[in-house]
Amino acid sequence: MAAQRDQKVPKEKPAQQQQDDDVVGKAYDSRLMRRLLTYLYPYKWAAFFSIAAIIIKAACDVLGPYLTAIAVDRYMTAQPTSRSAFLARWLSTNPARGITQIALIYLCSLVVSYVLEFIQTYLMQWTGQKIMFDMRRQIFAHLQQMHVAFYDRNPVGRLVTRLTSDVDALNELFTSGVFAIFEDIFVLAGIVFVMLRMKWWLALIAFSVLPLIFIATRLFRKYVRDSYRRIRSAIARINSYTQEHVTGMSLVQLFNRQERAFRDFDAVNRTHMEAFKDSIMAYALYYPAVELFSSAAIAMIIWIGGRGVIHNAVSIGILVAFIQYAQRFFRPIQDLSEKYNILQAAMAASERVFKLIDTKPEIVSPAHPKEGNNSGRIEFRDVWFTYQRMDEETAARVTRSTRAELEEMHEIEWILRGVSFTVEPDQTAAIVGHTGAGKTTIISLMMRFYDIQHGQILIDGVDVREHDLKTLRQHFGVVLQDPFLFSGTIGDNIRLGTSSITEEEMRFAAEQVNVHDFITSLPGGYTEALRERGNSLSTGQKQLINFARALAHNPRILILDEATSSVDTDTEMRVRMALERMIEGRTSVVIAHRLSTVQRADTILVMHKGQLREMGSHQELLGRRGIYWKLYQLQYRDQELGEPSSGLTPSLVVGTD
Repeated sequence: MAAQRDQKVPKEKPAQQQQDDDVVGKAYDSRLMRRLLTYLYPYKWAAFFSIAAIIIKAACDVLGPYLTAIAVDRYMTAQPTSRSAFLARWLSTNPARGITQIALIYLCSLVVSYVLEFIQTYLMQWTGQKIMFDMRRQIFAHLQQMHVAFYDRNPVGRLVTRLTSDVDALNELFTSGVFAIFEDIFVLAGIVFVMLRMKWWLALIAFSVLPLIFIATRLFRKYVRDSYRRIRSAIARINSYTQEHVTGMSLVQLFNRQERAFRDFDAVNRTHMEAFKDSIMAYALYYPAVELFSSAAIAMIIWIGGRGVIHNAVSIGILVAFIQYAQRFFRPIQDLSEKYNILQAAMAASERVFKLIDTKPEIVSPAHPKEGNNSGRIEFRDVWFTYQRMDEETAARVTRSTRAELEEMHEIEWILRGVSFTVEPDQTAAIVGHTGAGKTTIISLMMRFYDIQHGQILIDGVDVREHDLKTLRQHFGVVLQDPFLFSGTIGDNIRLGTSSITEEEMRFAAEQVNVHDFITSLPGGYTEALRERGNSLSTGQKQLINFARALAHNPRILILDEATSSVDTDTEMRVRMALERMIEGRTSVVIAHRLSTVQRADTILVMHKGQLREMGSHQELLGRRGIYWKLYQLQYRDQELGEPSSGLTPSLVVGTD
């Protein structure tokens, strides 16, 4: 199925795959920010107390130098000013006692600042984790609802990046971004207000280096923005490349491709390193530059302010306070530059995440689904299908077209062309054909993994587009050629989340496919934990567990896609005997090579280049000496002569691939 889709589905080019990751976006987007704040709403009280703590902490941070100025002017130089008038009623006239009181106030402000910073940090880290938890749940739930074609067009590595790195960037926005920006702004505003009130002309001298800092900040943001874009792009490629090659490590080693894979990964990893080095260089140049400018501002304050002290234009307390304020003033500016990068990263990440969340599934249940008669009847009526994406106008034109008009649409690469057939309840049917003939596509369309462009597919007498998706797919039990097991216990993999399957039913299904003895021989039995993809078991053992899973769910329609190719001949014969009992009262669809399971089918459908070319029983088709007869001569006759018949088997979809 995957191989067939690879041939037919238009794939994105590598540049297109990385386009979203290359875009950095604006540093602030009000539309995105409003949407992000909706995730904060359930935790609004935590946010409220955090903001309150930030405001009070900012006042405490501004208070320190102001108290220093009062202590120096009132008690050390005997030059009291109106600045201390509001404290006069509480401060002692005795210098030693007054300095002690101011020191205690200063100490209390530091303690309060520490407590408030703890509260704010704890609340926002807690809130950030909650938001990250909620967002990842939403993304994963959305991914589960997406149609199969969505995963054909989107690499797994990119989707994993959305769920991990991008959500981490949003978490950093709430924990170290937005609220930290508020704190920096409040501190800056408080310092500017106090400095201007204390001595406005000396404040302007301190602010005179701001144009130089703004120029340095602008250059810093420009280079960091470019390096950040390359970092994000490289991270996405690293995730995608690692996921692909770790999953296919057996093939990498089989074809001795380790050195080539290492070189390719080294190139991607080096791109990330070089981009990060450029970012480090930008930070290494920017922060010392700001320190240099702040030191120059302090030097001018000492020089000009000192001359003011000599001429009694400035008090010593004011000069000391201005030096302290100047040291504190430029730190928030540095922090704001770093927060700018956090904000920019969050805006870019949110745009990518919301783009994923806003992608609507193309295949959904109807508003008012219909219920079938639960007969297991399958009917295709003039079905035309392609994996190509169509705009609404083209899709509507295809729906209205006649068969002759559809044949003339050469720009469309049809996978199925006017396929019509019926599989009656309990009937055995085989569909055979060369690779790419459309056999696996037919199975996918039955379960509505894709929507057809023309015609109808009826299950239980109802069009699959009118079925509830969950109810429709509950009718099917599927065993694929490539067995897949999830991390967890063997019992969990057999039940697969269906709590209605009892312990007895699970064990009975395992016994039917002759895997019960193997399971009970394990130390944990049915509670034995499996590694990722069940790698602790052999391929045949995993396939038998997949058989037990399908039978335990008691499906109305059974689909086996080359399911016996991973088991030995003796086990296959025992599985066939078990399946003969399971097909009673059930329609089954299987992809297999064994002709012994094909020749006894009630109906054999021969697919060729997307069309149903022949239909009939084994003997009837051999008598016509057509496509089926050629397939029989090329591949099946030797197998039939070498294999004993095992009786009637499930309905089959048989292929040569």
